[in-house]
Amino acid sequence: MTELSRASGRTELQLAAEAARVALAEAAEATGGAVERPGAILSYHLNDSAPVLYLARELRLPEIGWHNEIYGGGTQSASILADAAMLVTAGIADSVLVYRALNGRSGRRMNTLGLKLGEGTEEQFTHPYGMAGPVHQFALAGQRYLHDAGLTDEHTYAVVAQSRVHAAGNPRALRREPLDLAAYRDSPMVASPLRRLDCCQETDGACALVVTKADLAPEAPRIHAVVRGGGPGASTMDKAGDVTRIFSSYVAGPLYEAAGMKPGDIDVSLLYDAYSWLVPRQLEDFGLVRREDLGHALRTREIAWNGRVPVNPHGGLLSEGYVHGFNNVAEAVRQLRGTGTAQVRDAEVALCTGFGGSYGSAAVLTRP
Repeated sequence: MTELSRASGRTELQLAAEAARVALAEAAEATGGAVERPGAILSYHLNDSAPVLYLARELRLPEIGWHNEIYGGGTQSASILADAAMLVTAGIADSVLVYRALNGRSGRRMNTLGLKLGEGTEEQFTHPYGMAGPVHQFALAGQRYLHDAGLTDEHTYAVVAQSRVHAAGNPRALRREPLDLAAYRDSPMVASPLRRLDCCQETDGACALVVTKADLAPEAPRIHAVVRGGGPGASTMDKAGDVTRIFSSYVAGPLYEAAGMKPGDIDVSLLYDAYSWLVPRQLEDFGLVRREDLGHALRTREIAWNGRVPVNPHGGLLSEGYVHGFNNVAEAVRQLRGTGTAQVRDAEVALCTGFGGSYGSAAVLTRP
């Protein structure tokens, strides 16, 4: 990863190149020089990043094999691992460089992206009700979910405050100061029940990793299972039977089936915390905490790095920074290596999620 900031002073290409060079150098060392340059390159973006071919030129690659840019946001942060793994297992490339780079604060900001509903025809029906963007949309779903689950702002505060505790020891994190309930409640309301502190950061930065054949890097964490999917819900509320039903309710079952695992096998969860209420929603959907136990689990900080269900021990998107979820994947790798700043003891199985409303993705990574 590059340094995370709110004003990088560099282009997305420069950020991508820095992260890519670090990842490739580490891969070369880990594989005894077997992986020095990638056989394929993948990225995902929303027209706000450095094109793959530009990065290949910047890295001075003599040739380029399979390469692709996937148009999409946070839903891709977990499932792009499957795209890379498929290239490796199909024999198309021995190694795949995957990256995400953006100037998410000083450049094109996420909160300026409008809702992508059809070709704009449906927006005429939602704008009059204040649905001006993602925050308003997911605030509506969040308000209903918190009501149904019996959760209050004390519980969303617990999510944000714990992310700050985790970030305190993380030198990459942008928000490391402690947070008390009074300061949380003083944070400006953006769209009820979401205060400013309930929303993930807007960050400049880049993150890259290398996916390669297991026999070339026997000590590296493994991509064990990945799923992608969804249905009508928080992304198309006019068609939803339940506006609170997000991607995790659709992909959790298929993920456990594909992995041959159950919720109790998860040691650490890297949950896409674009908004604070998404943490209890995903904890419930992935079977990590029952709905009736959510309030107690959050109040007593069972989601701490040394708690019963550790969540985002680096601070997550709320407190470390926002590289469109890919920094959460990077933390999963650190945790499985045993190099996290808030290291979960004996972490062998990590859950990573990618959120996009009612559709998204999830991956299970394992320690060999």
